[in-house]
Amino acid sequence: MVGRSGNRFGYLFALTYFAYFLLVLTEAAYINVGKPEYILGFSYSGWATVMEALALSFLLTQRFEVEKEDVLQKESETQLRLMEKTLENERIVRNQNKMLEQKVEERTRDLQMEKQKSDDLLLNILPAETANELKLHGKALAKSFDMVTVMFTDFKDFTTVSEKVSAEVLVEEINTCFSTFDLILQKHNVEKIKTIGDAYLCVTGLPVSSSTHAEDMLNAALEIRDFMEKRKQEQTARGGFSFQIRLGMHTGPIVAGIVGLKKYAYDIWGDTVNFAARMEQNSEAGKINISGTTYELIKDKYNCSYRGKIPAKNKGELDMYFAERIGEMA
Repeated sequence: MVGRSGNRFGYLFALTYFAYFLLVLTEAAYINVGKPEYILGFSYSGWATVMEALALSFLLTQRFEVEKEDVLQKESETQLRLMEKTLENERIVRNQNKMLEQKVEERTRDLQMEKQKSDDLLLNILPAETANELKLHGKALAKSFDMVTVMFTDFKDFTTVSEKVSAEVLVEEINTCFSTFDLILQKHNVEKIKTIGDAYLCVTGLPVSSSTHAEDMLNAALEIRDFMEKRKQEQTARGGFSFQIRLGMHTGPIVAGIVGLKKYAYDIWGDTVNFAARMEQNSEAGKINISGTTYELIKDKYNCSYRGKIPAKNKGELDMYFAERIGEMA
């Protein structure tokens, strides 16, 4: 565009100056020969001045147009650079935002994973309802339950057996047994409370009440008893040692909850717990000893043999039964 304008005005300027040059020559010729100096009412010098003014006008116009186009071109280039810079800044901002979003997502995932770990750990310690209450309110109130079934287990002659093996082997065997107990309890909706040495305490019917709590506990007890018998056979075949288990259960009211501020532990209290302990203490190896209260709840679905009234420490004489599956001898 600049080239075409420059050429156009260059031609006009050249023609104007050529006309001016002819006029000057004509004027000189006429003066030298004594001819008149006027053309159409203007002298030759006047026409020369006009032509010179036109030539200068064309020159100035040309320079103005060229400079104008230069300015426009520079402005266009400046705007283009600004646009490129703006686009580059936008690209940088988008990339930064994308990186920030990725970091936020990663951090959110990390926090969710940590929260899940904390929740899982809490659920390994507390029942789900108690854990949720603790998370929401910072505390969990103890609750009374009118009818649950409590079971104790322990290993017969534990002290005598433990003296014959190393502590590492002893703990490994206890861990194997108790880990299997944990899995069995999960299948039958039984809540593990704690272990005390070689004793294992659990309960059904809480934190959600259940009409089948006694059956659920007895089913879990039978499966635990079967596992221990199979474990004994396997260990004997390998030349290893094994435990013999006693199980006892009782049904009645309890209070359950957590106490203290640190190292939360869900626990149960009440005479029902003491009665269950007496049932276990008066049981026999490989047997499930139940109280008369528990017997009344399960007697129609299991094979139970009455043992009579048996003295229990600090509890007097109590009705006790050995419980088995239907078809099995108690």
